[in-house]
This record gives sequence, structure tokens and C-alpha cells, in this order.
Amino acid sequence: MVANLDALAKLLSDNDPDTVHLVKEQLMSLADANPLALEELTNSDDDVVAGHAREVLVEIQGQKAREDFQLLCHLGGEAFDLEQAAWCLARAINPGLCTYDHQVMLNEWGRQYLSGISRCLNNSDRVQLLSFQIANDLGFGGNSESYYCEQNSLLSSVIETRRGIPITLTLLYILIGARAAVKIEGINLPGHFIAKLGDVYFDPFNGCRILCKCDVEQILERQGLKLKDKHLQAASPRQFLMRMLANLLYVYDLDGELEKHGMVKGWMDALSAGASA
Repeated sequence: MVANLDALAKLLSDNDPDTVHLVKEQLMSLADANPLALEELTNSDDDVVAGHAREVLVEIQGQKAREDFQLLCHLGGEAFDLEQAAWCLARAINPGLCTYDHQVMLNEWGRQYLSGISRCLNNSDRVQLLSFQIANDLGFGGNSESYYCEQNSLLSSVIETRRGIPITLTLLYILIGARAAVKIEGINLPGHFIAKLGDVYFDPFNGCRILCKCDVEQILERQGLKLKDKHLQAASPRQFLMRMLANLLYVYDLDGELEKHGMVKGWMDALSAGASA
């Protein structure tokens, strides 16, 4: 450990909050040139020093994740990778989050789904097989009791809690299906988000119920709308992500979280600008 780092480590143990705050700022600057030095402090034998160092590391990771997501929104247009965008969003909201284990879970669930597809004769069978795996075997379902909460809009949290809202549950079906070469798409209906496989429409939030045309018409009637062809078009990655962000924006508005509200609003503005560029 370099002498300067030794001195900073001693100051991290100071009882004065202002001193600790200043040291943390110096560590953030130091980490740009020497990231391994900060990691060394996180392994300190002094629990106080290690704790403060970990807080600095998480803050740095959070800043990078937010910058990465902001850049994705600016440059993504319509063609970015929706899965990577979802992981990036989760890390931007929860600094220090590791999404690797969640991706491993999706890979395993995709392999399990693939192993049973040979028994399916049509798209309806494929939807029902995937629904049984996700809803019955894995226990995923709609979070009706706490619909408006941050966790419902973050893929990593949905995987942990097994609960989500229509759009994130649809995303889960899309990603598991993709790992088995089954193309499931999201349908961005006003007032509800559903999925389709070929000509089979289904509702991941409500037990993966297969939907007929009348069911879709009823969803739109609740919004005072009549079914048109445009309503059944597959959502682009940008439209998908924009709706996820809109859900988060509404949650932060309800909870009075002004800082997060402003951050998400900035991402939405960047995503809109990227689409028109």
C-alpha cells in the first residue's frame, strides 16, 4: 500500500464526519488512476476503513452504470440489445449490483425449456410449456399487491422475488424463449403489456392466459379505445425500454423520490432524442 493510501486509510477511521467525507472524495479521485488501491482498502483488517472503502467503490460503480445507461439511451435508437439494457438499468438503479448470477439462471431456464420443445406441436403448445415452467415450476407471477414499486420494473429484482408487472414478466418470457430459439415478442397495448408467439397472444401477468381477439378488445375498451392493427405490432427495444422507464417514473413520483425521478426523466429524454437522431 502506498504511503498516501496509508494516510488516507488512517483518516477514514476519524470520528469527524467531515474529515471522512473529504477522504472519500480523495479516494474517488485516486481510483481513476489507481483502481486497485481502492480495492485494497476494501480488504483492510480495519472494519471501519473497509466499510468506507466499499461505500466509495459502490458509488464509483453507480456513477459508471448511470453513465453507461445514459449513453445507451442516447445512442441506442431502435436497435440496441434489450437484455443488456435491462441489466444496465438494474445496475444504474442499484449501484454495486452484480447481475451475473441472474444471467446464469436465465441460461439454465432456457436450457430446461429447450429440452421440452420437441414435444410441442404448435405455438400454443410452446406457450403453455413455457408458462408451466415459469409460473408453476419457478413460481413467477404478477405482483398485484404491490404493483407500484421499484423492484417490479427491474429484471434482477423480478428474478429474485419471482414477482413483477406485465412488462417485466413479458421480458422474462422473451429472454427465456430466446435462449431456446423461440421468438416471443412484447405487445405495447395502452393500459397493459402482453406477449405473442407467432399468432398466439398471451398474458404473462395473469397466469399466461391465451388471449383471443375479444380479450384484446376488452383490454383496449377499458382505455376507451378500439382495436387497430397498430396496437398488435411488436414493441421495438426503444418502446419496450421507454415503457419500463415510464413505470419507474410513476413510482418515483408516487414515492416523492425527486432525485431518482429526475434521473429517469433524463434517461427518457435521451431515449427520445436517440430515436429521432
